Amino acid sequence: MHTNDLLQLAGRLIMIRLFGTELDADTADFIRANRIRGACLFRQNMLDAAQLTRFTGDLKDAMGGDSLIALDQEGGAVVRALWVPPPPSAMALGAAGDETLARNVGAAVARAILAMGFNWNFAPVLDLNNNPRNPVIAERSFGADPDTATRLALAWMAGSDSEGVACCVKHFPGHGDTHVDSHRDLPTVDKPLPELERFEFAPFRTAAPHAPAVMTAHIVYPALDADNPATMSRAILHDLLRRQWGYDGVIITDGMDMHAIAHRYDAGDAAVNALMAGADMVMAIGSRDTQERTIAAIASAIDDGRLPLAEVQARLERLDRLARAHPAGATPYATEDADRALMADAWRRALTARGNPQRPAPGSKLRLVARQDVVSDGVSEAGVPASAIAAMLQSLFDVDLVTFADAETFDWSALPHDGRFTILASTSRRRYGPHARGTWTPDLHLALWNPYQALDFAAPALMTYGFAPPALDAVRAWLAGGIDAEGRCPVPGF
Repeated sequence: MHTNDLLQLAGRLIMIRLFGTELDADTADFIRANRIRGACLFRQNMLDAAQLTRFTGDLKDAMGGDSLIALDQEGGAVVRALWVPPPPSAMALGAAGDETLARNVGAAVARAILAMGFNWNFAPVLDLNNNPRNPVIAERSFGADPDTATRLALAWMAGSDSEGVACCVKHFPGHGDTHVDSHRDLPTVDKPLPELERFEFAPFRTAAPHAPAVMTAHIVYPALDADNPATMSRAILHDLLRRQWGYDGVIITDGMDMHAIAHRYDAGDAAVNALMAGADMVMAIGSRDTQERTIAAIASAIDDGRLPLAEVQARLERLDRLARAHPAGATPYATEDADRALMADAWRRALTARGNPQRPAPGSKLRLVARQDVVSDGVSEAGVPASAIAAMLQSLFDVDLVTFADAETFDWSALPHDGRFTILASTSRRRYGPHARGTWTPDLHLALWNPYQALDFAAPALMTYGFAPPALDAVRAWLAGGIDAEGRCPVPGF
């Protein structure tokens, strides 16, 4: 087979990241020359609906009719298009506990992104979060009970599919019980196989027949493969998922630029290892150089028989089937107002109380304590500014705002003892350390991102599972006495 043909076969098996907010001529030429058919867009690629729709349209023109144009629009803190109706996080839907609501939200998410030309959404998360110290999943999970979380996830998926957007369940075979973020290092889930089958594997095994695609986890599971992360484990991708469970949908890797992989393996070797393990598509979202080296390595593996041509064709057929069942191309968005109302209702229904929180009297003096900055954990969007929370509260109370840079070095004892009702607003995913936990207790804790932060202080709390504007609107409505907090946190400890 000619070198160019090999490179084009390899190009069909990767998904790339793009840089900038439009498709430049050089990138378009690279895509066409290598017949690349997959792209994942991130927040830095997006300005507004008009720009993004032009971008995805240009990508489809360059990639062809069977293109796969993807993003992470999970809900909560993990969203990329910020101007569309903001969906609640998975755990918010877990707190509401309504399968119909989950289905309707999944459908509304799909309508919004399909209108901008996307046909593949890397959601929902099927990880069961039972580890309060998990640094990257938390509210991205529907909860800790396998049956309940799976029912809600399947409903969400059915909603998305009904609107023509392919889902991709993640992070197989389970990222919920880790204390390491695979964006930063290589986690291990060292549990006996029966425990994995009863817990981590359960949602994936049930959802697999309904999932158009599965995303792998960069995690080592010694009970199945002590040497390789799931992304590069034939025992996990081929023997377990394909052969034992009979899964015939698309398997795509998580981003191969994540430190769990990129700091341990050559990019080309890692891509070939993932494909040999059973993956259909490698998410090569690094630099152009990384993408070129990945294509060259895959082409070489096809040429020397490590990736037999018949198996490559089977991978391409699965990817073709996914693209043809979910065609790319922008469609009119006629339901935005109704979808925005739906999302607002979902955020309200998720609002959860812990420890019998009391509402301050209208017009009372209040002190808001919050972080100075708005930070991202690398996968999520940045949190809500303290000034935005203060503005919300100032419509009801006399507010004094105090901010801190680092909760572990802040002098909590210096806060005035002047009788003001104190509210701590937590606007990052990061848990509090021993200094903050042992020094001060607010009158009310607004856990506006990671619900496990509500466990860090012996204080009554309101949990929203996310910081989108309708989440703050729900908090304001509760403070004003307009709604009750009727959600039930779907993880242990609450």
